[in-house]
Amino acid sequence: MLCRGDTGGMSRPSLPPPELRAYLEELVRRTSAVCGDRLVSVLAVGSLALGDYRHGRSDVDVTVVVDPAPPRADLTELAATLAHPALPCPAAGLELVAYAADFAARPSGEAGYLLDLNTGPSLPERASQDPADAPAFWYVIDRSVAHQAGLPLYGAPARDVIAAPDRPAVLAALRASVREHAGGEGHLADNRVLNGCRAAVHCRTGHWFAKRRAGEIVAASEPAFEPLITEALRSFGRPRAEAAVLPAEDVRAFLAWVAARVEEAAAAAGV
Repeated sequence: MLCRGDTGGMSRPSLPPPELRAYLEELVRRTSAVCGDRLVSVLAVGSLALGDYRHGRSDVDVTVVVDPAPPRADLTELAATLAHPALPCPAAGLELVAYAADFAARPSGEAGYLLDLNTGPSLPERASQDPADAPAFWYVIDRSVAHQAGLPLYGAPARDVIAAPDRPAVLAALRASVREHAGGEGHLADNRVLNGCRAAVHCRTGHWFAKRRAGEIVAASEPAFEPLITEALRSFGRPRAEAAVLPAEDVRAFLAWVAARVEEAAAAAGV
């Protein structure tokens, strides 16, 4: 049974959208069957937690916490039983990360995962048990979002099991994230722009906003970038295959502006 999450006064859902409920119920059931009494918590994070999930466009982001860490063979079994199409994913894809409870409970700037699974109709397949396989910044940002807004699907609430990375670690992760999106490879242009908006707003407020809301905030405060962000918001409302091609020079200029905001925040924090 999916748990109701405390919204903490934020405008976000206490249950996943109807299109995903049966899928997430089965994901929790399969995860529990493999992990048994090791399973501490299953959390919806990302756009689901921040109230900005768009069916046909968004991924399903899930964090699993276990104690103690299962054997590698069990993690391989978990990846296999959750992989699309063994468990058909109704969203663009599933991005699931599993952590040991002792790692998740302390602030860290490391990747630190036990399993990183990407699967689904629009994602390249990936099932890694080596945290050295990917840049750490993805996981630092995800855990920071999870601590703020994680939606419990099973077990303990997010703030009881996921520590918030400290501000220097988050700013270092944002610096790396902006650099990644400035490169552009493998990322839709609208997502690059809106991730940049989310980074800029987090630097300003210390709070994670949904991409669309962050885009609205930056568009309202930075008139020079309003046309680009408005087009990115329009594109973000479409399926991935119909995403707009945004002017490359404008995207680069905007992400350079975001990088400067991150550096300002880092300097203010003494990082």
